[in-house]
Amino acid sequence: MTRTDSPIVAQETALQRFRDLPPVGPHKLVGLWRGRGIPSDHPLDGVLENLGWFGKRFTSELRADALLFQSGERRLVAIDAKWIPLRLALRFHALGRTRVVGNLFSNLHRRLRANGPIASVRMLPFNGKTSAAMVYDAQPIVDHFRRIDGQHLMGAMAISGHNQLYFFELERVGEPA
Repeated sequence: MTRTDSPIVAQETALQRFRDLPPVGPHKLVGLWRGRGIPSDHPLDGVLENLGWFGKRFTSELRADALLFQSGERRLVAIDAKWIPLRLALRFHALGRTRVVGNLFSNLHRRLRANGPIASVRMLPFNGKTSAAMVYDAQPIVDHFRRIDGQHLMGAMAISGHNQLYFFELERVGEPA
């Protein structure tokens, strides 16, 4: 499969691309991954990137830093999703793409920092295949993963009560920990 660098693709197109990919096991996720959204007309398209999202980190204990953000040039900060007002973020998503909110968020890293991994990784069925998924501890969110190749994953973030999926790609950074 080729990576998409295209503008917005329809939710159905992104979902079909996701469905066509093979499953991945939880231990294949261990390590550090750089993320980027796949624009698919989801309210959160571009929001995470504006906030300085780096990606995700998975431990060998199958726990995860689900929201890693860039803080300065070389520092990563794991944010605790429990502090994110998810319903408001979805409703006022356009604000999440503004420079003001991006700057405000970067100044709040210390207050939003996680005290450790905030999600668990396990096998879950989704769209006809059982594959690795990351279940957030304090938010009604599940990120489902499929393998593009040995260095790339495609993710589909499902938010309980929200009918659209947020699609993203992860690229392995370095070797697994």
